[in-house]
Amino acid sequence: MSSTPAPVPLCDIGAQYRSLRAQIEAAVLRVLGSGQAILGPEVAAFEKEAAAYCGAAFAVGCGSGTDALVLALHALGIGPGDEVIVPPFTFFATASCVCRVGATPVFADIDPVTFNIDPAEVEAKITPRTRAVIPVHLFGQCCDMKAIWGVAEDHQLYVVEDAAQSFGSEYQGRRCGTLGTAAAMSFYPTKNLGAFGDAGLVTTDDPAVDKKLRALRVHGSETKYYHKYVGYNMRLDALHAAVLRAKLPHVPHWLSARQEAAKRYDKLIEAANLAGFLRRPLAKPDRRHTFNQYVVRVPAVHRDALVRHLKDNAVGVEVYYPLSLHEQECFRFLGYRTGDFPVSESAAATVLALPMFPEITEAQQQRVIDVCAAYLSQSLRKAA
Repeated sequence: MSSTPAPVPLCDIGAQYRSLRAQIEAAVLRVLGSGQAILGPEVAAFEKEAAAYCGAAFAVGCGSGTDALVLALHALGIGPGDEVIVPPFTFFATASCVCRVGATPVFADIDPVTFNIDPAEVEAKITPRTRAVIPVHLFGQCCDMKAIWGVAEDHQLYVVEDAAQSFGSEYQGRRCGTLGTAAAMSFYPTKNLGAFGDAGLVTTDDPAVDKKLRALRVHGSETKYYHKYVGYNMRLDALHAAVLRAKLPHVPHWLSARQEAAKRYDKLIEAANLAGFLRRPLAKPDRRHTFNQYVVRVPAVHRDALVRHLKDNAVGVEVYYPLSLHEQECFRFLGYRTGDFPVSESAAATVLALPMFPEITEAQQQRVIDVCAAYLSQSLRKAA
């Protein structure tokens, strides 16, 4: 009698919790006993520890990675009349936050290998209204920052890193969070460092930006009930900060585990003769790819059917992202059309994220690849 294989989740948050249960629960109880629910010493301690990990002078905790982007843009004085260059192949928040501060997102196509914004495309989109560029370190790999720095310096632009998926990633030995004027990070539970809910962080080396960020996150107030700016309610809860503090020392191990899992996927795909069907992600030699996601490319004619097959076989799968931002309904007012960004559109039609988390086992990965191989075999038989 055959047994049903165990499901393979896209991301197993529970495994991480179980491995640190005592530390996490102690941290939560510490906050509950303190009576300090929002900001306070727990948040201040996490900000100091996170800044030290990234190598940044300052870190400002906030409610989410989306909040972090809004705060960073606002703190730099970006608003109505300004343009900010962003990739169209990224999570929605990268562009929506530009709109939320009253500025206009301008899309620039991506590199077909890394999925990150193409510096040459950035330069081609600069106008007299351009104030900043947001390089998104997608899936855990940093952008081509040397080229972006050159473009930004030539045109006097701010560089705001969208590091939501890349905590701990590096470019030429420097960690993300130190590669621009400011950087926005997300601690959504599935990230390289995850809270127990939404949480975010802005890093910067500029003391004036740091000071403004801290005011903006509490309704624009530097002194309680005295408001210098029209700010936001974007504070970091102490409970999240305490959980993040408990997890932060384990990030180096988790990132190494993700990299090892990516290497196993590479070998398993090769061994199954699937390299021509599942195009593996490429880690650039001058960067530390931390594989927040392990994203392959599949021929467009097969992608959606493979997604259904994986789900039918209890294997976690996700498409990041099925529709480029310039094609989203809410951005139609910008005037873009299908065909304007062919590299992004091609990526949206072919990408597929396989299960990836630090605790994933070789047996789980073997099952993922076996299910992919079975799909391809069935497809070839049907076509014969």
